[in-house]
Amino acid sequence: MFDVVKKSIQWGQETLTLETGKVARQADGSVIATLGETSVMANVTFAKEPKPGQDFFPLTVHYQEKYYAAGKVPGGFFKREARPTEKETLTARLIDRPIRPLFAPGFKHEVLVMCTVLSHDLVNDPDMVAMIAASAALTISGVPFMGPIGAARVGFANGEYVLNPEVQDMDQLRNNPEQRLDLVVAGTKDAVMMVESEAYELSEAEMLGAVKFGHDAIQPVIDLIIDLAEDAAKEPFDFQSPDYSALYNRVKSIGEADMRAAYAIRDKSHRQDAIAAAKTKVKEQLSEDELADANLGSALKKLESGILRGDIISGGARIDGRDTKTVRPIVSEVGILPRTHGSALFTRGETQGLVVTTLGTGDDEQIIDALHGNYRSNFMLHYNFPPYSVGEVGRVGSPGRREIGHGKLAWRALQAVLPAATDFPYTIRVVSEITESNGSSSMASVCGGSLSMMDAGVPLKAPVAGVAMGLILEDDGRFAVLTDILGDEDHLGDMDFKVAGTENGITSLQMDIKVAGITPQIMEQALAQAKDGRMHILSEMSKALTEGRQEFSAHAPRIETMQIPTDKIREVIGSGGKVIREIVEVSGAKVDINDEGIIKIASANGESIKKAYDMIYSIVAEPEEGKIYTGKVVKLVDFGAFVNFFGKRDGLVHVSQIANRRLGHPNEILKEGQEVKVKLLGFDDRGKVRLGMKMVDQETGAEIDENAAEANA
Repeated sequence: MFDVVKKSIQWGQETLTLETGKVARQADGSVIATLGETSVMANVTFAKEPKPGQDFFPLTVHYQEKYYAAGKVPGGFFKREARPTEKETLTARLIDRPIRPLFAPGFKHEVLVMCTVLSHDLVNDPDMVAMIAASAALTISGVPFMGPIGAARVGFANGEYVLNPEVQDMDQLRNNPEQRLDLVVAGTKDAVMMVESEAYELSEAEMLGAVKFGHDAIQPVIDLIIDLAEDAAKEPFDFQSPDYSALYNRVKSIGEADMRAAYAIRDKSHRQDAIAAAKTKVKEQLSEDELADANLGSALKKLESGILRGDIISGGARIDGRDTKTVRPIVSEVGILPRTHGSALFTRGETQGLVVTTLGTGDDEQIIDALHGNYRSNFMLHYNFPPYSVGEVGRVGSPGRREIGHGKLAWRALQAVLPAATDFPYTIRVVSEITESNGSSSMASVCGGSLSMMDAGVPLKAPVAGVAMGLILEDDGRFAVLTDILGDEDHLGDMDFKVAGTENGITSLQMDIKVAGITPQIMEQALAQAKDGRMHILSEMSKALTEGRQEFSAHAPRIETMQIPTDKIREVIGSGGKVIREIVEVSGAKVDINDEGIIKIASANGESIKKAYDMIYSIVAEPEEGKIYTGKVVKLVDFGAFVNFFGKRDGLVHVSQIANRRLGHPNEILKEGQEVKVKLLGFDDRGKVRLGMKMVDQETGAEIDENAAEANA
């Protein structure tokens, strides 16, 4: 009944298996990939006819994590998987980016790629398995896909590269100084197509080495997919890339002069108006058949691309007049919003980000319900890209894949320099509002995020800056690497290469390639040029701020941290939470306590923090022998006075220890409710506290010479 094809290899520490022919047989391509005990099913379907007038490639990639894969029931009220999580969205982008450029030129049929996590062993991250499964499913589907691609995760621990490190190692990246890298590489047999990374100040050479290591590691995977396809691939779909050379020549003859003049305009809005006018002029002179040609958009884009790329590759100036290595003018400002905890306005050319930092307490940490278990995050970065930032009218809604992806890139760049939670016990939320955009707003978010956190008083290990690099690569091998690319250079170029880091090294690298053929030489030049650009941007940022402010905003919470013995936690919380509620009500501070006995006391009012601290201290601390305390007489008896001197702890002042003279009864000089100074003399055999008064000056609380006092008496 089933015509199953199954192929396996030993890959790193695990067995990688690809299987097709049993499940989802009505899909054009279906593969279940298994690494260890993590399994992902990828299904590919594509339309056999394009939609009439379709002028773009409608590729859709979905990645779904089913909670049953890890033996879990989803959280929430409905107890089923709902909208995509951030991890699912980011993984869908991770799959999309390397495969999109590999479809045949001019292919505009709708393609759907769906990846579903079926089993998760909590060791091997399913995102890599999903990328491999998707590549295999596309390769056997018959769709004109110029793959396959392979994908691998690379770690860097103790100076050695590690293939596919375990999930727990990557989860603890920030707290594990030995593990300094989480890098994903995807590529074909001959070229790297995509890189995504989170790093801890690695050098350019170390990052380049990681990319090379990853590309070498995916070669057996590509061979495995080819082996599977030789036995299981469907007949290739009959598709020929359209020949629109005649249409292109017609478009070029009408519009080249106007388009070239438009690209000579440096102001973005004026340039866009001129480009739109040039396109309108072309369309006005085309026939009805030419206007109806689905390749008209491609012809116009080819004309634009040829003008922009030709000028740069020939050694001429870029659109805005810069050479290939110059960064646009930068203005950095901090503290521009009066009520926020930290704020910065970072402007680079026509790209601008208003970035705001808010400091919160442990109650504000984000709780993430992940497939491999719940965890908390005390650092969030949210990126917003409103339509007005590019002068457009558009719908405003919940964050899309682009916003989530750009925000995560900036998060990766900045998290490497955050202080340890034990040193800075705050939850940090950074929000980047992109107010203008013309190239690399994600890198503006990195720069603005670094400045706004320092403005809020976050003691970063070092400032972080980011820069976006571009590439023009011609068929004859000539190329130009561009520093700080514009939006048009990104749109019409061959590479989007974003590098962020400190003066000491790289903290994040993201690369997307639109053509196959990026050599190590090109990558090495791009990294070196990016380093120069990063250093220049850091220098410009330093004009505003070089380190975290010593004082917080008056509106930011202060947090005092104290450690108590774990056996005292119950006493601080009290029965049903009675004691800790009383502390919060009386002091006015927020109090958070964890299972390790770490207590965080937060308030914008220093007196509230002190009051809560003192109340907790009086519960958990032990009185010290020989120390003087202020107490209150709670009961008088014939043989002495009981004094409450340390929280709820009472002790006895024997009648002989009250004064330097003989007393018939303590009430001769004491009364209940009276405040007195007492010295802790020690503990008796039953652990009862022994206190003394006569050796303490009741006015000052200072200890006096007992022998002198007795002599005077």
